[in-house]
Amino acid sequence: MSRPSARAVALAAFCPLAALLASLVVPVTQAALAAPPAAPPPAVGVMAVHSQPVTSSAQYIGRIQAIDRVALVARVTAYLDRRLFDEGAEVKKGDLLYVLEQGPFQAQVLAQQGTLAQAQANVVNARVNFQRQAALLKTPAGQKQAYDNAAETAQSGAANVLTAQGNLQSAQIQLGYTEIRAPVDGRITSTAVNQGNVVSPTSGTLATIVTQDPMYVVFPAATRDVLGLQRKYRNSGGLGQAAVKLTLGDGSSYDHDGHLDYVSPTVSTDTDTITLRATIANPKRGQDTGGNGLTSRELVDGEFVTVTVQDPHPVQRLVIPRAAVLSDQQGDYAFTVDAQHHARRVNLKLGDIVGTDSVVLSGLTDGEGIIVDGLQRVRDGGAVSPTTPQPVVADPDVAQGQQSGAGRNAVSGGAATGGAANTGAPGSGQNAGQGAGQGVDSAPGRNASQASKDQAASGQGNPSPPAPSSSPSQH
Repeated sequence: MSRPSARAVALAAFCPLAALLASLVVPVTQAALAAPPAAPPPAVGVMAVHSQPVTSSAQYIGRIQAIDRVALVARVTAYLDRRLFDEGAEVKKGDLLYVLEQGPFQAQVLAQQGTLAQAQANVVNARVNFQRQAALLKTPAGQKQAYDNAAETAQSGAANVLTAQGNLQSAQIQLGYTEIRAPVDGRITSTAVNQGNVVSPTSGTLATIVTQDPMYVVFPAATRDVLGLQRKYRNSGGLGQAAVKLTLGDGSSYDHDGHLDYVSPTVSTDTDTITLRATIANPKRGQDTGGNGLTSRELVDGEFVTVTVQDPHPVQRLVIPRAAVLSDQQGDYAFTVDAQHHARRVNLKLGDIVGTDSVVLSGLTDGEGIIVDGLQRVRDGGAVSPTTPQPVVADPDVAQGQQSGAGRNAVSGGAATGGAANTGAPGSGQNAGQGAGQGVDSAPGRNASQASKDQAASGQGNPSPPAPSSSPSQH
C-alpha cells in the first residue's frame, strides 16, 4: 500500500484550521451588521435675537457727603452753663444750642453803657461852653484862646462818645458769644463738652452740624468714562442731563434721582480717575414719637452707595442672554444655527451689561437665531437639533449680587482712590474703565448661570475656554 504524499498531508491539516476561521468570521460579521446607528444631532435651545429699548448706564462706588458741615466752637472763655438740644436731633438755623456763663459779660456791658453815658454828658457840657465862648468872642470880654479851647473840648468829647460806643458794642458782642446758636439747618452730633466745664476758643469742637437735604454724592470715574459722557451729552445740555440713581448698602434702590453738578478739573495721578459730584434730595421719612426730635432719612453723611449714571433716553439695541456668550483667546463669540441646522460660530462685539443680558454692538442681526441651551454639546459646523429654550426665571438674589459685583469692579478698575486700582501703565485707565461700565437692570433676561450648569453636565463638546481665574468663559 502506497504512503500519502506530503501535499495530501498538508491539505488534511489545513482543512480543520479553515473551518475554525470560518466559524469565527461569521459571528464577527453578524455583530458588525447588528451595530446601532449613529447618534442623532444634539438638541439645543435656540432663540431669535431681537432689539429692545436699552438704557445705557454705568456704575461706580460713591460716598454720600453733606453739603454743609459746621463745627461749633466757643468764641469766649466761660463756663458751659446749659445745653439745650437733643444729641442726634435735627436743629433749625437760629436755634439756641449752648448757653455759657453770662454774668461777667453782662457786667462788662453795663460798665460800657456807663462810660458812654458819661461821654455823652461831657459832650453836652462842652457844646454849651463852646456856644458861650462863641458869643463872648463878639464882645470886648471875649478871648480867642478861650474860644479855641472850648471848640477843642467839644470835638474831643464827640470822639470820646464814639470810643465809648465802640467799647459798648464790643461788650455786647462778647455777651452774644455766650449764646451759641445753629448757623444752618441740619442734624447735630453728640456734645463733646458737658455742662460745668470751662470752654474757650482753644477747647476744640463742642458739636458738629451736618446738613441733611439735599446731599452730595461724590464718586470717582475713569477718565475715559468721563470723556465718553461729555461727548454723549455735548449736544443735549451737558452732563447735568444724565440721571443719577443710587443703590443703598442693603441692595435697595433709592427712590429719588439726582443730577451731576460738578466735575473735578484735575485727574488723579494714582488711579487715572476724575471726581464727579451729584446733588440728590434726602427728604424726611418720619418723626420719632419719643419727643426727642429724631427724624429718619435714608442718606447719611459718609455712607457708601452704588452710583448709576444713566442715560434718560433709551435706545434700541440687540440684546442676548449672557449665558449664550462664550469667550476664548479670540474674544467673545456665540453659536448661530443656519438653514441646514448646523452650528456656526460668530464673533461678537459686546457693549453694556443689562441685568442678565449683554448688548451686542456687532456680529448678529435682528431675527437671527442663537444657541442658548446645550452649549457643551455644540461644535462649530456640527449638526444640531434646534428646540425652544426652557424659560429661566431670574433669581433676585443673583441679580443683586451681580449689581454688587459690578460696583466692586468699578472700585478695582479705578473708581476708588486705592493705589492698587491701576495695574496698567499710568494714564491708560484700562482697569479703571473695565469695571466701571457695568449696567443696571433695564431689560428682562435669562439667568446667567444656565450655561455654567450645562457645561458642568458634560466634559466633552466644545473646547473648554480659559479657566475662570484668568478669564471668564461666559458673560
